[in-house]
Amino acid sequence: MTRRRILVTSALPYANGAIHLGHLVEYIQTDIWARFQKMAGHEVHYVCADDTHGTPIMLRAEAEGITPRQLIERVWHEHKRDFDGFHIAFDNYYSTDSPENRAFCEDIYARLKAAGLIAIRSVEQFYDPVKQMFLPDRYVRGECPKCCAKDQYGDACEVCGATYAPTELGNPYSVVSGARPERRASEHHFFRLSDARCEAFLRKFTQAESRLQPEAANKMKEWLGEPGEQRLADWDISRDPPYFGFAIPGTDGKKFFYVWLDAPVGYFGSFAEYAAKRKAAGAPLDEEAFLRPGHDTELVHFIGKDILYFHALFWPAMLEHAGYRTPSKIFAHGFLTVNGEKMSKSRGTFITAESYLRLGLNPEWLRYYYAAKLGPTMEDIDLNFDDFVAKVNSDLVGKYVNIASRAARFIAKTFGGELAYVGDTQPLVQDALECARLAAEAYEAREYGRVVREAMRVADRINEQFDRAQPWNLAKDASRRVPLQDACSRALFGFKLLSVLLAPALPRLTQRVARELFGLGRDFAWSDAGELPRRIGPYSHLITRLEAAQAGALIEANRESLQPAPPPSQQRHAEHQQHVAQGAAVSQDETISIDEFAKIDLRVARIADAQQVEGADKLVKLTLDIGTETRTVFAGIKSAYAPESLRGRYTVMVANLAPRKMRFGVSEGMVLAASGEGPGIFLIAPDAGAQPGMRVK
Repeated sequence: MTRRRILVTSALPYANGAIHLGHLVEYIQTDIWARFQKMAGHEVHYVCADDTHGTPIMLRAEAEGITPRQLIERVWHEHKRDFDGFHIAFDNYYSTDSPENRAFCEDIYARLKAAGLIAIRSVEQFYDPVKQMFLPDRYVRGECPKCCAKDQYGDACEVCGATYAPTELGNPYSVVSGARPERRASEHHFFRLSDARCEAFLRKFTQAESRLQPEAANKMKEWLGEPGEQRLADWDISRDPPYFGFAIPGTDGKKFFYVWLDAPVGYFGSFAEYAAKRKAAGAPLDEEAFLRPGHDTELVHFIGKDILYFHALFWPAMLEHAGYRTPSKIFAHGFLTVNGEKMSKSRGTFITAESYLRLGLNPEWLRYYYAAKLGPTMEDIDLNFDDFVAKVNSDLVGKYVNIASRAARFIAKTFGGELAYVGDTQPLVQDALECARLAAEAYEAREYGRVVREAMRVADRINEQFDRAQPWNLAKDASRRVPLQDACSRALFGFKLLSVLLAPALPRLTQRVARELFGLGRDFAWSDAGELPRRIGPYSHLITRLEAAQAGALIEANRESLQPAPPPSQQRHAEHQQHVAQGAAVSQDETISIDEFAKIDLRVARIADAQQVEGADKLVKLTLDIGTETRTVFAGIKSAYAPESLRGRYTVMVANLAPRKMRFGVSEGMVLAASGEGPGIFLIAPDAGAQPGMRVK
């Protein structure tokens, strides 16, 4: 066997939120593949890092009253805790906010610039006059320029799938402040992806070298178009301050690398730190061989299909023309649905890794279930809780562990742990080696579901043979101890084979099997599949059943709970509560009962129309659609929102507020907005999918 040298990565989780079960699809998939390669005797280094730069990090830290570095330090520990809890065995887990990553970013940029692949030109983009910052694409929303769908992101429409520039949106507004953004010009740095050299390289990389899955290669061909079409656009790799990230050299801190430039470079930054730690520990590795072309090493990325564009176009083109090695393989996977639907906080199916572990659920239950579902395509997989419970209990408890729990009892009680076989064992060993060969092929191809199916087929056969031997009857007859020992020994050899096959998916359980039951003093290697065991240690319980109530508790723990209404200092209608804007404070100690809160009828409302109010300095007249009727509300939000920017937006209103007669008409309710000590009024908006008339509770 030729020993491979592989650098394996998973996409970097963003340091702006918790790890959830959707994220874990990727990390479990990668971890299984890396563990298998290590078991097969290859040199494998699995690295990852937190993705820590960008506007969302900066804004969240500001909202929490801490620095961005304090935020990312805290989140790093939370992410690492969750990954450790699910036995994700990174060789190194780092941060993109590191000196190693900065050095790689600056080197790559300098090399691209020397190659004539960096262009600087003025662009017009949206600027938030309230927040005084240029807005990233995802911080602008408005009407899709293609299908006119309301409230779409500034870079892509979730309704029709179109992509566009944020300046093409109709009735745009800032997600940060709610204000209508202004168009302003700024000089930006571009990676010239449209250059003929990049196009020629990418056609070869994505189409002729089998580095992508077939469906991914087809998607790249669609994006590249036919030769000569020049569909690739130059990539804006810079951002304006304020911005949390690395300053671009030579710009005096006035331009920063866009987070999507330094994030994938973070793979190299993490590997460099890992190499330095290895060297300090007296176990150096050849760092250059993994980062530069011309070596017999591999670079394998596991990613979600939503970031394929960045990893299969921008990233390899950037590496190729900066003199770095390009990815050997890019494996993209689909998304996770739960009970057949998109993950939902209201339904309790947006489940965090931390909550799963806190409730005491075995992480290997989920690892096994994902393995059973995962294949080599970009298809989504579904976590169905009824199926989850049934599969764990049927496969892991009822088939796999059941073999050891039955056979080991007889061997320990009657034979003192000694195993012995009757007749020729060569066919037994050959069958095991063939099973291992087929499983190895499946693991290599990421067909984990095929491994699980084959393992359960073997488990069924072992259980059937054990039942036919009827060891419980053999044990009653002292003259039949030889066939009893043979039947139990063969069953335990089968259990050992299954443990080897399932070890990448069940690392902690199979570690116990290898060390405690079979006394290896180490974890399983792939070569153990064909080795007949001669003795076992005492058997102890290996796994418990998954109860339906546990799955139900997990959903309930993640369901959005009712919270007391926030204090009026942070939630108000500008006209009805002017005293808040004037600095009136509400004590944080004031509370209300749930019964009092229930008296407030909060409804999702669509702003069907918005008009100026003649003679009013602060008011906008809103016509609100709440499903069964429309209401007129006068809102004091004119300083933050132009009426035309509000039409079609969704907000929340108090529907059972007594009508108030005003000089300009009757106000039949109140919309909710937030404000703080600084400038800015921020209209409260529901999550995507909410419909007019829905109760907010």
